[in-house]
Formats: sequence, C-alpha cells, structure tokens
Amino acid sequence: DRQDEDNRPPMADRIYVIAGKDESLVGAKAQELVDELLDTQQRMTALLSVEGDEAVVSQVLDELKTAPFLADRRVVLVKNADGFVSKNREYLERYFQKPSATGVLILTVGSWDARTRLSKLLGNVGSLITMQVPPKWKLGEHLVQYAATKHKIKLNRDAAEILVELIGEELPQLYSEIEKLVLYVRDEKVITARHVESLTGQHRVYGAFEVIDAITAGNAGQAVTRLRNMFEQDKSAEYTVVGAFAYHLRRMFQAKTLLEKRVNPADVAKQLRIFYNKDRFFAQLQRMTLSQIAGVLEELAAVDHATKTGQTQSAIAIEQLVLKLASAGAARTGAGSP
Repeated sequence: DRQDEDNRPPMADRIYVIAGKDESLVGAKAQELVDELLDTQQRMTALLSVEGDEAVVSQVLDELKTAPFLADRRVVLVKNADGFVSKNREYLERYFQKPSATGVLILTVGSWDARTRLSKLLGNVGSLITMQVPPKWKLGEHLVQYAATKHKIKLNRDAAEILVELIGEELPQLYSEIEKLVLYVRDEKVITARHVESLTGQHRVYGAFEVIDAITAGNAGQAVTRLRNMFEQDKSAEYTVVGAFAYHLRRMFQAKTLLEKRVNPADVAKQLRIFYNKDRFFAQLQRMTLSQIAGVLEELAAVDHATKTGQTQSAIAIEQLVLKLASAGAARTGAGSP
C-alpha cells in the first residue's frame, strides 16, 4: 500500500463519478476532466473511452491496472454507466477498496445513490461531481462559458439571452445552435446578437411577426394560416414558437413603454434594433395597449408552463391562443376573417 502511495500520480482522486440528468452537461464535464488528466498527445495510448452498455468490467479493470505508456496515468471513461454499475457492483466495490495507483476511472451516470456501499467507498478514494441544469436566469451566463470553453469564441451576453428566448431552455438544442453560429461567423472572434437574429432567429421571429400582424389586424384566418406555415417550414418550430412570440412581444412591450415616455420612434427603433418592417412594427403597437401586450406575455408564459409539464402540446396551445387573440383583435377593430 505504501508503495502504491509513492507511485500515485499528482491528481489525488483515482475515481470520479459524474452524475446528472442532462447528458450534455455531464459529457462536457467528463471531457473537461479528461483534458485536465491527459495531454492531447497522451490520449492515443492512455485513454479508453467506452459506452456503458458495451463496457466489459474485466477489460475496464485490466486497463486501469496496466502501467501507463508515455503518460503519468491511464484514464478509463465509462459513459452512461448506470447499467454497468448495477451489473458489476461487486467487482467495482472490490476495486474501490484498492484502486490502481496509476489509473483513473471516470463513470458518468444519470443518478448516484448515496446510500449504497459503493457510494460510501467512493468517499475514500474519489469524488462525486453532480451536474445540475442551470436555472433559466443563469442559462445565458452558462452559454457564454460554454462557448468560450468548448469553441474558444466569445458569445456576447445579450446574444446568449436572445438564444435562450428563441430556442428555449433545453441545453442540447442551445449547444447545437452555438455550433451552427460558430460556423456561421467563420473567422470573427465574437458572436453578437445580430448573428443570432440573422441565423437562428430571423425566420422564427419573422414568422411570429407575421402572425402577430394578422392578430392585431383582427384577421383570424390569416393569423392561423401563417402560424401553420411556420410549423410546415420549420420542423423545430414546435419547440421554439413560444420563444419566438415572446421575443417579439417583449420588444413590443419595451417599445410601447418607451413611446409612452415620449421617446422618439426613431430612437426606439435604434435602441431595440428594429431594422426590418419598422413601419409595420409601429403599426402593431398602435393597435395594442401596454396592458394588452403584458396580458399576451402572461398567456404565453402559461402556455410554456403547460407544454413543459405535459398538459398540452405546443402547436395546439399556441393555435388556440392565436385564435383567441385574433378574435379579440377583430372585436376591437371591427375587422373580420376573409
């Protein structure tokens, strides 16, 4: 045992368990850990990465006990290891009692039961790292850090917030959009709000703009047709439509507030980056009061909650809301469907 301690690599923990429901967060943490443990050139000879359902416990343990070649340690990463742990608990308990002095085991799991013997043994030889999805108000900050760490690019905070508004709170989808943006900006060093609006948001926000234009004009038939076109043209719209509507309506709310403070419309447009369909945007504002815009935002929040809790489907709920709002718009303007 004393000899094992003398040969132990500089990093103290020999076993890491990374637990969390979000695979993207857990996977990013596992990659970060591998980066800390091994240099890039060492990974060909000193890293074994395997999915849990394909992992063979004897191979995993043999790899950990084999002396490293051209590296200080060997690292074995078993991903999605819940089943692997359950099936091989007895073997792992033995290993946790006397882990290799030059091997580091990383297990990623959806959950980790602190009541088990394996969990108690882990406290003596390693660390449990629990990954939790950031709350919505911290998602922008998390995306900024993710872009810097994963892609070595600066994502402006306002651009990150717009991404959350347009795409929603699901991290895999947000990460996917950032990857698209990295390719879109090419050699530029900063992802800005304008990049997000141009690539990610333009067709969704424009679609929401067109629907709201028909709603405020009291044209229910046209509003529903435009909404259905959004779903037909963009298969992901079901997951992002609430965000697109909320994004546009928040800008309407901000603009209406500024106008009521007697700010010049040109200054409002500049401050809120309203570059397209400017005249139609201000025409929409004339058809709705500040309290009506706030009411629609509250209803959108209710739709978002009902969708996420499985009470309704996004496409159905948003169409019902559009019909309700368009009918109210028709009553205000005296307009009717075609």
